[in-house]
Amino acid sequence: MTRRTILLAASFILVGAAAYSQTAQKTMKIKFTLNGTPVVAILEDNAATRDFLALLPLKVKLEDYAATEKIAYLPSKLSTLGAPSAINPEAGDVTYYAPWGNLALFHKDFRRSPGLVKLGRIVAGFDALKVAGPSDITIERATAQ
Repeated sequence: MTRRTILLAASFILVGAAAYSQTAQKTMKIKFTLNGTPVVAILEDNAATRDFLALLPLKVKLEDYAATEKIAYLPSKLSTLGAPSAINPEAGDVTYYAPWGNLALFHKDFRRSPGLVKLGRIVAGFDALKVAGPSDITIERATAQ
């Protein structure tokens, strides 16, 4: 086996490992129970999400806000490095509102919002967000399926 063959094989292994790592990060999930319903979200790979994951498991109080979303204040600010200056949140989006430092889970679509960073999307248990009232929850990592 030549040195070039060995280097080429090593390159393929590294590229494959990087692709696997990126796929694993892109399918990172979180979960919590709200009003007796398990809620699961798939997170995106960005600086804010990585900071958020570092806080887990996390106990927070979800509160209704503007009949559009449930919010919870986080113990520390998340990085917004590389994030767009604004997004148009949709029902089911998991977001971070940088000016206030809070998590926002949207159960209705909303207008373009400066300072809002998308963390991910709810894939199970969405209807639990529509039930009015505060709730204490623990957000934790979910095992990827």
